[in-house]
Amino acid sequence: MEIVWQELSSGFADTDQLIRFTIRLVAAVILGSIIGIERERAGKEAGLRTHILVTLGTCSVVLACTGYSMSTEGLSRVVQGIVTGVGFIGAGTILKLNEERDIRGLTTAAGLWMTCGVGVAVGLGELALALLCSVIALIVLGVLGKIETFKHVDRQNSARGEH
Repeated sequence: MEIVWQELSSGFADTDQLIRFTIRLVAAVILGSIIGIERERAGKEAGLRTHILVTLGTCSVVLACTGYSMSTEGLSRVVQGIVTGVGFIGAGTILKLNEERDIRGLTTAAGLWMTCGVGVAVGLGELALALLCSVIALIVLGVLGKIETFKHVDRQNSARGEH
C-alpha cells in the first residue's frame, strides 16, 4: 500500500504544493466554466465542457512542467506548443459556408484560444490575470455580441428597405 501512496503523491514536494496545484486546477475549471456558460447560453457548439477542458488541460500541462522544475526556456516552448495546438483545434471550428463572406466559427475559435491563455495563466499562478481576462472575455462575448447582433439585424433590414 505504501508504494501506491508514493506513486499517487509523487510530484508533490509537500502539502503546500498539493494545495497550490489544487487551487489552480479548481480555478481553471471555474474560469473555463464562466466562459463556457456564456457560449452555451449563446447556443454555440463549443460550450461549457469544451471550455472547461481547454482551461483544465492547459493548466495541468503548465503545472506538470513547473512541478518538474522545468527551465523558463523549456516552459516557454511548452506554452508555445499549447497555444499552437489549441489554435489548430479552433481552426476546426471555422466553416466557410459559401462563396460570399459567410464564415462561421471565428469567434468560437478565438474564444477557445483565449480560454487556453486563461489556463496557461492559471497554471503559472497568475490567477488575477486569468480572472481579469475571463471578465473581459465575458464583456466581449456577451455585451459586444449583442451590439454585433443588432448591427447585423439593422443591415438586413436596410437591405430589404425596412427601417
